[in-house]
Order: sequence, then structure tokens, then C-alpha cells
Amino acid sequence: MDQLRAMEIFVEVARQRSFSEAARRLGLSRAMVSKHILQLEEKLNARLLHRSTREVSLTDAGQAYLAPCEAAVRQAQEAARIVAHAGDTLAGPLRIQAPSSFGVTWLADALARFSLPHPQLTPLLHVDDALLDPIAHGFDLTIRVGGIPDSRALAIRPLAPCRAVLCATPAYLQRHGTPREPGDLAVHRCLHFSHLTDGTAWHFERAGERRTVHVNATFTSNNGLVLHHAALQDAGIVYSTTFLAWRELQAGTLVAVLPDWQLPLNHLSALYPASSRLSPKVRKLIDFLVAEYQPVPPWDAALVLEHER
Repeated sequence: MDQLRAMEIFVEVARQRSFSEAARRLGLSRAMVSKHILQLEEKLNARLLHRSTREVSLTDAGQAYLAPCEAAVRQAQEAARIVAHAGDTLAGPLRIQAPSSFGVTWLADALARFSLPHPQLTPLLHVDDALLDPIAHGFDLTIRVGGIPDSRALAIRPLAPCRAVLCATPAYLQRHGTPREPGDLAVHRCLHFSHLTDGTAWHFERAGERRTVHVNATFTSNNGLVLHHAALQDAGIVYSTTFLAWRELQAGTLVAVLPDWQLPLNHLSALYPASSRLSPKVRKLIDFLVAEYQPVPPWDAALVLEHER
């Protein structure tokens, strides 16, 4: 017997004082209503209703049972409603890890706008360029640029392409000259991101031709923002990304170097534990970021528009 269902039926019969009317309102047959009431009475070992040909009335036991039964039914219905609408009200902590440069320049703004309609949501954004294990560190969501682990414990959803770009200030290029081909970088001051997987070897491709240059890394950091600011001080040619350098490229305070050559393409991806059911707040945040950054991320779209002017 489904006791909760039987309790709901009992409450409706008690309200209507009629098996037939209760059956009509509940969309059941009169026989099914009667069966549930009998099973409930057997379960409780008490008679709850007086039946007659004219009306149904509560026994003393039924009268005593009605109020707590109504309360239990309301509580169960409210619990079901909360579960059914769990995705509408997002609440509680949301632990996110992201690379420092992307976290500062793009994710912080997006996360603030995502959180505004959900005042009970408490995002915790940890920015770190280290490739931290999302599960070991307890993150609900990790944003990663490249460096996707080969792990069945993690699910991955692509967010946007992450395009690399070499750039420098006009003042640096005026002082040291503008490289015409990748090999020219060997005599330049280069600002190097230490998390590149192949050391100081920078790889280039153009129309099927591939080149590799071992650069003179005069300034190295594990943080893209550090290198970005160093480049703006005329310190050299920086290996950057369009999501970080787009404003300066647009304004002309940085100039693309070797724009005809392509650097390896990475992707921004969302990583989350594959073993657990994805919570509504994580799922909605991922959907929000996909809508923000696809089909063309806004930083690349801005550069395309600038190029077309």
C-alpha cells in the first residue's frame, strides 16, 4: 500500500464527505478510493469513517487522525514541490577554480551577473594557474585552458576556443625591430608563460609549414596577467591569448607579432566530477557560460569587427 497516497485520499474524502465526489476530484474510480481507505484503516487498525447510503462522516478516530494527516500530506506535497522546482532557486556554495588571467578578466564579471538573480547562491572563486585536481580540491566546477586530464572521473564540456597571440608594444618593436618570420624571435626579448607544455619552444604553422623556435625567455611567469603587464612596459614580445590582450590589440597599445603564423589552438573547457549527478547550480552556470562564449567568444568577435573596419 502507498500510505501517503491513501492519506491524501482520506483527507479528500473527509473534506467532501463523499467517496464519489472525492473520486471525481482525484480522477479515480469510487472503488479505488474505497480500497485505499480500507487499506489505511487496516494499517492503522482503526475505523476512520462511518459509511451510509446518504453521507460519509468521521469516526472519533478519524476526527483525531484528520489534522495530523492533513499536516503530513501538506508537508509531503511541499517537499515534492521544492524538489520539482529546485533548479529555479539556486542556493548554497558554488566552488569554482579558474586560471588567474581568465578568472579576473572574464569569469568574475560573468559569475557576478549569473549570481544576481540568485541571492542565496554563494560563489567561491579560486583563481590559480596551477593544474589543480578538481576532485581532490573539492571544486564543483573547474575552468581549464588546455591541459585536459585523461581521467574518467571528470566530465568535460567545451566553452570556447582559446587563441594564442604574440604581441608587443609599438615602442618595443620600434626599438628592437619587428620579426618577419618565427626564426627572428631568437634575437628578441620574449615573455614566456611557464605553463606551456613544451618549455621555451614556441610552435608556429602557416599553410602547412611548421616552425619551432627556442626563444630567449628574458621574463618568465606562471601568471598570464603578470606577463601582460610586463609587455605593456615595453619588456618584450609576450606569448598571450586573445581573451587577455584583445582590448590592447584593439586600442593599438599592443600590436600582434607574426599575425600570419598560427600558434597552437587550445580550448576553454568546463570540468566537473563525472561520478556524481550534476547539481542544478553547476548545470545552469555551465549553460550560462556556453551562452556567453559561443559560437564566437566576445573577445574574438571584437577583434574581428576591428579588423573589418
